[in-house]
Formats: sequence, C-alpha cells, structure tokens
Amino acid sequence: MSARKTRPRRSCLAVPGSSQKMIDKARGLNADQVFLDLEDACAPLAKPDARKTIVAALNEGGWDGKTRVVRVNDWTTEWTYRDVTEVVEGAGANLDCLMLPKVQTAEQVIALDLLITQIEKTMGYEVGKIGIEAQIENALGLTNVNAIAAASPRVETIIFGPADFMASINMKSLVVGEQPPGYDVGDAYHHILMSILMAARAYDKQAIDGPYLQIKDVDGFRRVAGRSAALGFDGKWVLHPGQLDAANETFSPGQSDYDHAENILDAYDWYTSEAGGKRGAAMLGDEMIDEASRKMALVISGKGRAAGMQRNDKWSPPES
Repeated sequence: MSARKTRPRRSCLAVPGSSQKMIDKARGLNADQVFLDLEDACAPLAKPDARKTIVAALNEGGWDGKTRVVRVNDWTTEWTYRDVTEVVEGAGANLDCLMLPKVQTAEQVIALDLLITQIEKTMGYEVGKIGIEAQIENALGLTNVNAIAAASPRVETIIFGPADFMASINMKSLVVGEQPPGYDVGDAYHHILMSILMAARAYDKQAIDGPYLQIKDVDGFRRVAGRSAALGFDGKWVLHPGQLDAANETFSPGQSDYDHAENILDAYDWYTSEAGGKRGAAMLGDEMIDEASRKMALVISGKGRAAGMQRNDKWSPPES
C-alpha cells in the first residue's frame, strides 16, 4: 500500500456534486482542496446524475495543485455503495480521497477501505492510493475517534462536522460554530476540537475544522477559524469563495513567525555541527534554542513551505 502524502488543506472548498456551474468555477479558485459533495449538498433525487457529473469533472482535469476529494453518503443510507463504486471505478485514477461523513466506528472506515481496495484491484489501479477523510459528527463518533483515526492506513484527515454534532448533543444554538447562548466563559467546542486533534496527531493524520455557515460574515469566519488554528488544526472547510483568502491566511504562519522558524532551524543545524561547536543549546539573539525549539520550528516551517512562503530574513553564522 502506498505511503500517505501530507497534503496542504488550509482551505477545503465544498462544491455540490450536482452543480456543473459551481464545479467549473471551483477549478479556478485558490483552494488547497476541493471536495465534490454527494451528501448534504446534493438532493436525493439528484444523486444518481451527480455521480456521473463528478466522474466527468474529475476526468476532465483542471484541478492542478488541488487535492481532489469526493464526499460520499454515510453508511446508514442506501446510496453509499453506489457512490463509492461509480466514482472510484469511473475516476479512481484522478481522485485523491473519499470523504466519509458521520463516521461512528472504526468498522465503518474498515468497510470503506475494503470496498475501495476491491475496486482498485478490479480496475487495475494502484492499491492504497486513494485516501479516506473521516468526518466526526456525533457523540458516538467522538468517543471512538482514536480507533477511527487508527482504523486504516488510508485515513488522512479527521474532520469536525459541527452542525450535525450540535444537533446530536442537543446543543442550544442554531448558529453553527458560534458559542451557544448562555455559554459565556471559554469555548463550548474546545473538548471536541482537542479530542479530534489529539487523535489526529497520535496517528499522524491532519485535523480539519468544519464549516462556518454565515458565509457573508468573513470576520466571524476568521474568528472561529482562528480558534482551531491556534490549537494546531491544519485547515477549515470553506463554503463560499469569499472565505478562501481568510482560510488560507489563518492556517498559514505569519511572515515573521515563518522567518523565525527557518532561522531557528538554520542556527540549530549550525551550532550542533563541528563548525558550530557541537552545542546542544545555543543563543539565537536573546533566545535560547535547543532540540525542543527545533521541533517547534519544524511545525511552523512546514506550514509555511506548504503555503509557498518565501523568507524575508535569513540567519547567518557568526563570524569567527
């Protein structure tokens, strides 16, 4: 089975699989990932034709630089197996991942893995190339999130689905992503977000925040996205092109932080070398750096490089 890639997913754009117009527009937008939706954004009567539209769109191309994902329906519906078989058989060579919504147990991920594997073998595709994105949308899924993250080598991301989750726990709110009335101290979503993040990091997956439905309120999007980005999430769903720039900026490091991270890596590499004195700890300006500093800098550097950032400030070894 192929080794999994870590793909940029700062912005994950949702596109109804039944809308040719929106699919065509999505090709030219600056989203890291586009997922063509066969679930909530696609009416039941439109799903059969939407599968065909999605297969054609994937095979036509034009997705350069974007992670190509299709969200199928969840296993409790009658549509899932046809979603998977038609999309993977028809466009598996041009598909990066399938997104499985409302995941509640590891067995649901395993079942999807097995079905994809059978199709790959039948069609002559590379076995294991297609990844799985697991969406956590209710209490049972959250309690099983560690097992879900570990269920298959195909799993690339664990995603928070806030709207269904809020309904599943009877949260007293109708505004997705905002704090419920009466919760005036702290963050009502902190436990959920941290549980998803811990499971993702424990099993080397990416953690993705769900959508912000007030699509015209870009400041609100930035505020909510900022909370999950601060924790360490890798990206967030985008429902409208107007949210794309905010997502890409929020989940990228600031220029000064990126420069500083790269300088830490360069300085630590030099100071631990023969020329730098083989030191395990050293000073970078007024800051002491060591192996722990290097690990933290690698995170920021990795996010910046994935975003295509360029350094404005480069550290040089001190003159002897």
